[in-house]
Formats: sequence, C-alpha cells, structure tokens
Amino acid sequence: MGASSRKASREAELSRQDAGNGHAAQNGAADRKAARKAAKAERANGKSERKKGAVARARHRVAAYPADELKRDLLLARVSRAIDDREIAMQKQSRVFFQISGAGHEALLLGLAHELRPGYDWFFPYYRDLALMLGLGVTPTEVLLQAVGSADDPASGGRQMPAHWGDPGRHVVTQSSPTGSQCIPAVGCAEAGRYIVRRPQLGLPAHGDEVTYVSLGEGATSEGEFWESLNTACTEHLPVLYVVADNGYAISVPSSEQSPAPVNELVRGFTGLQVRSIDGTDYFAVRRTARKVVSHVRAGVGPALIHATVTRPYSHSAADTQSKYRLPQEMEWEVTHDPIDSLERTLVDAGVITPDEAAAIRDEARQIVADAARAALAGRRPDAGTVLDNVVALPDIPDPGEAATGPEGDDVVAMGEAIRRALHGVMEADERVRVFGEDVADAREAIMADVEGKGGVFGTTHGLQRSFGRARCYNTPLSEANIVGRAVGQAVRGLRPAPEVQFFDYIWPAMQQVRSEAATIRWRSNGGFTCPMVLRVPIGGYLQGGSIWHSQCGESIFAHIPGLLIAFPSRASDAAGLLRAAFRCEDPVLFLEHKHLLRQSYTRDPFPGPDHVVPFGKGRYVRRGTDLTIVTWGATVERSRLAAEQLAAADGAQVEIVDLRTLVPWDQEMVAESVTRTARLLVVHEDVVRGGFGGEIAAWVAEQSFWQLDAPVGRVGAQECHVAYAPELESAILPQPDGIAAAARALLAQ
Repeated sequence: MGASSRKASREAELSRQDAGNGHAAQNGAADRKAARKAAKAERANGKSERKKGAVARARHRVAAYPADELKRDLLLARVSRAIDDREIAMQKQSRVFFQISGAGHEALLLGLAHELRPGYDWFFPYYRDLALMLGLGVTPTEVLLQAVGSADDPASGGRQMPAHWGDPGRHVVTQSSPTGSQCIPAVGCAEAGRYIVRRPQLGLPAHGDEVTYVSLGEGATSEGEFWESLNTACTEHLPVLYVVADNGYAISVPSSEQSPAPVNELVRGFTGLQVRSIDGTDYFAVRRTARKVVSHVRAGVGPALIHATVTRPYSHSAADTQSKYRLPQEMEWEVTHDPIDSLERTLVDAGVITPDEAAAIRDEARQIVADAARAALAGRRPDAGTVLDNVVALPDIPDPGEAATGPEGDDVVAMGEAIRRALHGVMEADERVRVFGEDVADAREAIMADVEGKGGVFGTTHGLQRSFGRARCYNTPLSEANIVGRAVGQAVRGLRPAPEVQFFDYIWPAMQQVRSEAATIRWRSNGGFTCPMVLRVPIGGYLQGGSIWHSQCGESIFAHIPGLLIAFPSRASDAAGLLRAAFRCEDPVLFLEHKHLLRQSYTRDPFPGPDHVVPFGKGRYVRRGTDLTIVTWGATVERSRLAAEQLAAADGAQVEIVDLRTLVPWDQEMVAESVTRTARLLVVHEDVVRGGFGGEIAAWVAEQSFWQLDAPVGRVGAQECHVAYAPELESAILPQPDGIAAAARALLAQ
C-alpha cells in the first residue's frame, strides 16, 4: 500500500473514532441529564415526604390542645417579644430607664402557665418571667406601667425597675433583685401553706394541693441560698416547683465556667426531688413535662426541678452588649432556633393557622403593645412626696406607763425568763406565731417524755415545743439564711414567724434575707405585701470567754436599713413588753437579747401582766438628774447607772440616764427634753465608737438641740478592735463604769 493509501486509511479510521466518540458524548450527556432529573425528582419527593412527615408530626403534637388555646399562646409569645422590643425603643427615647429581656424564654413560660393557677398557687418569679406573667393574666399595660415608672404601676407604684413582678391578687410575691435569694422565702411560703391549710380557723388562704413556683437562671444556681432551699424543700417534702431557665450565660459568664455539670446532674443527690431536663424552646415538650411534674408536686409527693435549656437572643439587659463576648455564628444559631418562630411553624404545618393568620397575629401583637405603651405613658407620674410611704407602719399602742421594776414583789423573773414567758404568752394567744431556729426545740418527739429538753442555748425557748408541738416550735438546719428566709416566706402568707439566730456574731450569712428581702418588702411593693416577723438574736459581750465569735455588738449596721425595726431591752419588764409589741408589728423586727443580761440579778422584775405592751420609740428614765444626760441601751445601761452613782458619791453630780429600749425608732422627744434640762449629753454603747449608733444620736442632738448644749456631745464605746477571750483584755476593750464616769467628768468640767 502506498503512502497515500495508508494516509487515507488512517484518516478514515480517525473519522470513524470521532463519530463513535461523538455518539458516546451525546449518550453521556443524556445520561447525566437523566440522572440530574431523577435526583431532582428524588429530592422533590424527599422534600414532599419530609413535608408530609413534618405536617404529620405537627398535627400529632397539636392534637392534644384546643386550637384557640394554641393561637392565644402564640399571640402572648409575640406580645411578650413585642414588649421587649418596645421597651428597648422607649429606653432610647428616655421614656424607659432600664430594660431586661425575657426573649428566648417564651415557650417555656407559656407552656408552664397552663398548669399553674394564679390566686391559688404562689409565685416567686425572676426577671426573665415576662411571658409567665402574661400567661397568668397580667396585662401588657400593667407591665409597661412599671417600665415607665408610673405611679399606676400595680406592682410597685414606680419604685421597682422593670421585670420585678408583684401582684397580691395573683399571689405573685413582690420580687427582689439578688439572684437566688427568692428560693428560701419560696420554701417558707410552701411550709406556711401546709401549716395554714390544717388550721382553717386562722382565716388565711391556703389549699391542700397548692404549688409554690420559684424560678431562676442557671447562673443563680451557684448561690448558696438555692442549695439551702433545696435542702429544706426535700427534707420537709414541700410542694415547691423549681424552674431553672438555662440560656447558657450569667451575663457574660458561660455555664461551663459556673459549674462542673448542668444543674439537673448536680441536684441528683437530693432524695425526694423529681428532676426533669427539657428543651425549653419546644412549647409542646414543655407542656407535656409540665403536666406530669406539676401533678406530681400537687399530689404532695415532694418538690420537683425542671432544668430547661432556652435561648438568649437579646443581651442580658440594655446595659449589656453580648456581641462583645459571643461569636456571630452563635447568635445567628439562636435566631434560627427562636422558640416563637418554631411554635408558629408548627401551628402553620398542622393547619391550625395559615401563613396569613400568622402574619396577622404578629401585627396584632405589635398593635396591642403599641396601645399599651400609649396607655402607660399616659399614666400618673409618682409624687415625690410619697417616697416615705410604706417604709414601716407602727401599730398604735398606748403607753402602758412604767411597770414595777426591781427584785421586790411577786413573780419576779430575770430577763431570760421574761422572754421565755412572753413567747409562751404570744404563742398561746395567736396560733400564727411559730418559733424556729438552731436548737430552739426541746427534743425529738419520740424521746420528749424521757429528757429535760434543750429549748435554746440560753433556755429562752425551753418548753415551747412541749406546750405547742413541733409544728409551732422546731429546729432548723444550721443555716442562718435558711432560718430568716423561711420566716420571710411564712410572713408574706400572714403568719407571725419568730426565727432565732443563735448568736449575733453568726447573723451575717442571713444579711441578704434581712436587708434585701424582709426589710424591703413593704416599700418595694408599695404596701402590697408586708413581712411581720420577729427575728430574735442574742447579742453582746461581758461574758468572759466569749471572744470574737460570741461577744460582738453591731446594731448600728442594722439600724442603717430602712424598713427594719430594732428593739434592745435592758431588763425583764421591758423585754416582755417590747416582745409583745414586736408581735403586733406588720414589719420585720430585730429583737436583740443581750446574753449577759439574761440571768443577771439586776435585770429582775415582777413579770408584767399581758396588758403591759411597750410601744416602739418610747424610752425610759433609769434615773433623773440635772447636770448631765447619758443616753444608752442594752448592757451599758447598768454600767452607766454604776458610773452615775460614782459621780454622785464623789462629785455630787446628778446624772440623768435615758434607756432608749428601741433604736429604730428611737425616742428623740425624750432625749431632747432631757438635754434641754441638763445641757450636756454623753452617749454610751457597747459597740465600737466609730460608726456606732451613738454617732446618729450625737448628730441629731447637735442639729436639733445645739443651743441647749453647754458642751460638745461625748461618746463612749468599745475600743477599735474585736472582743478578746482573756477577761483582762475583754474588760479593757468594752466600756466599764470607771471609763464612763471619766468621760462624764470631762463633759461636766466644760
């Protein structure tokens, strides 16, 4: 074959190959097109199947609930979020002055609301519980009245910041801000309900299947008061429902830096506590769980805790910017898992509402909130002249006159016995009075007949359990916050609790319950709630051996707290009369019982009859004089009397002594009257001079009676150190008659 023939043959072969390849390419393209079409069809079919599955699941989830109920909750959820948005906008306009959001918690709270009963159950909510309040019947206008600080705010009259709920009619107990502190009063409320329901003669509302609801964030579970409350709730099998809303952050601190495990794992050791962990963004999961858990608590089996994971799409508050500590993708994820949008999708998928109806609900919610905002802004502004209303309200008690004093007469008792008998008398007269604390009971009921009984480390509660039973005189855990917090919860239910903190030196763990809870209740609720409790506390030194931990005074710290009344008697008749008055007060009373005086012979008086009730704010003249006034209280009354006798014997000076008896209020009229006659004043107290209550008296006299004074006001108190153990050191530290007499001579010489 020639070259030209071979070339032609190759070209023909190549032509045949090209043709084959072309056909193959055409076939491959067709195959690929067919494959894509099949895949698309398969995806469409899968999407259709998934849609059918979603619709089926949605219909199954909503089937148990009335459609109108679901629509209402979606509307309330949208209203809740719209309130947050409106408040944020109004703050930028300086019409709202603080804002904290409940966003992300709506599904959890509205799901729970269906199992709870306003005006029947009791509620101790926290600041994210906006949707719960709406679910219980609080109106958007009422919410926004608080946000704008209106006098018409039903929760506080403009005194509380937004999201601090309170509603006596719905049993929403006025809310405080310290995280977790509401847990112990909630436990006290629950135990009060159990006590009241068995005593219908008290005329106080209670139900055998009531629930006490208390909520908090996961960050607040780091507080000791949360754990102290769980201890008592489980020990006493109380009907308390804890709801821990876990949005992952305590302001900027992530939950991983708060605790080693989620709270539902940490609480597993509490016997009798039912624990559930749920997705709090899933409205239907919440409703299923809530029904089971609340039914369990209503049955009286014991407490329960729901740990609910939720989202926080908005910053902690308007004062916070969460983009400073959270990644954008984390916040974007929360937007895609919004509980309200999830609820809306489910209702649309189930055919409960159409997309157009969903849009209409959003519009309706915005309009409701816009109207509520206009109404709130039209509300009355608070009157500055009312700021001192509802701090305290002293009962009207007539002055009974001076009781018989001294060791002569019938039925003479020392101060400790006078306190014990006065307690017995008020308990006998009023079944609302309950006494509790460390070691206050006599003994276990099973062995009561075989032992003498404890009745307090100083014997002031001896025999009360034996006389009135364990329900009215009982021991508590060794936990001062627990003791006082439970009293707060009982007091808001209308009881008259008498908690005892065993030593003043150990009162500090209870400071939050005293200062932030008890003392603020009347004022922060604008009179909607009161806290009638008598907190008895042994105080003071002169013990020889008490040392730092059993000998301190510090009454001035508590005198600085508005809303707290303080009594500090120095002898038996006054102790009985003041204690009777304390139980007539509708506000918390700190009743200080000086340990050294409980058994001293010079405190002995004939025990006064039941009509001897000493009003607060009325002092007593211990002795009359014309040259110098000594104002004092507690253990330094007797030391001042001894100093006055020294001065009379050695110098012929006539010293007048005023025993204030109560510090809040104190008898300004008696002090002014005495100083007007004597022209000189010496204030004597056992507490240290710096920051002592004597400084308050000295300043007041300098302002009000300056022109009656012939010398500067003098002060005597403990030295600037703690009380020591050795008797020689204690005597040098605390005021003694010789030192008081020396200070008085210095004033008389001017």
